[in-house]
Amino acid sequence: MSYDAIVVGAGLAGLACATRLEEGGARVAVLEAADGVGGRARTDSLDGFLMDRGFQVLLTAYPQARRLLDFEALDLRSFRPGALVRTQGSFHRIADPRRRPMDLPATVTAPVGSFSDKLRIARLRASVAGSDVEALFERPERTTRAALEAWGFSEAMVERFLRPFLSGIFLERELETSSRFFEFVFRMFARGDAALPARGMGALAEQLAGRLGDGVVRLRTPVRAIESGAVRSTDGTRMEAQAIVVATDGGSAARLVPELESPDFNSTVCIYFAADRSPIDVPMLVLNGEGRGWVNNLCVPSQVAPSYAPSGAALISAAIVGNPNIDDATLEREVRSQLKEWFGAPVEGWRHLRTYRIPMALPAQRPPALEAEKRAVRVRPGLYVCGDHRDTASIEGSLTSGLRAAMAILDDSRV
Repeated sequence: MSYDAIVVGAGLAGLACATRLEEGGARVAVLEAADGVGGRARTDSLDGFLMDRGFQVLLTAYPQARRLLDFEALDLRSFRPGALVRTQGSFHRIADPRRRPMDLPATVTAPVGSFSDKLRIARLRASVAGSDVEALFERPERTTRAALEAWGFSEAMVERFLRPFLSGIFLERELETSSRFFEFVFRMFARGDAALPARGMGALAEQLAGRLGDGVVRLRTPVRAIESGAVRSTDGTRMEAQAIVVATDGGSAARLVPELESPDFNSTVCIYFAADRSPIDVPMLVLNGEGRGWVNNLCVPSQVAPSYAPSGAALISAAIVGNPNIDDATLEREVRSQLKEWFGAPVEGWRHLRTYRIPMALPAQRPPALEAEKRAVRVRPGLYVCGDHRDTASIEGSLTSGLRAAMAILDDSRV
């Protein structure tokens, strides 16, 4: 059977591409090696707990996400803006006073940088929130670390707040990520909420897949090779199409398409625990401002979206930047010891649910990674590629690259 387009990969990029192609009248097949859609944005269920594969949030200010996804149907639940910063042996609240005026006194007095640092945060927020995305990507590109130095932030502000906050997004601690991505993400936090769908982050892909026709998505169908005008699956089946879209992660895309270069990746580990109650009393992100221990950031997803845990229980997510070279049991034991320092004896009673190691969590975006914000999606006539490695390393970048690939195919078909 011949198709107008075959999309290899049912992650967010591939599904965004496929839905746009179907809207344009194309006959599409989506081939996915795994047993479900979503790629790195999937959610598992265990004993009534919903566990995203790694700590993830949807930023509601993402432009393409707002256009493509039905936020109301996702039943989004938002984190409270700001963070609880662990420093000097206790927790201190940092919040955006424009959105949470009642948190202004706690923010001003928190031992997380100076008063001048907090004014600089306000000026940074105004600078990025007041610019459109295109203008941000026209600013000079440097490392995030260099950008923070140029803004004049003190070492205390960087080490206690900005490094753990941004490391949790970039999944690297040296802040070598492009300043353009930093300003883009900071703009998204300033203009919207960080939210979780009630049914987990996997609901994003499930919603997109649900818009496709019956039988379009074929699970457990790994692709072995890309041929001229066709793909060949690992069982030897050959499927023909006028356009082939490789919508896998950057490493897999490079294996299938020799013209592509595999990106470097930042990694993470996420450890989930079940508890009788939440160790914090607000639905906020917790940051490690002490600079020691494995845990970079922690949250209680069930405090944001109660559906993440059964009634009378709490789901706790501890995120680690990088992939420590120790076994899971040792890592879980050391993480639990660190969290016992934070929250006391009840941590001993927490039940370990699952540990997710994600070695290829995000493509690294060191300068000049975003010198050209949008990397080409057309490899050659009839062959296209999309994914967060072609745009910003984010949910928004995945969706945007998928739409760009679809538009390139539709434009080429008209020509």
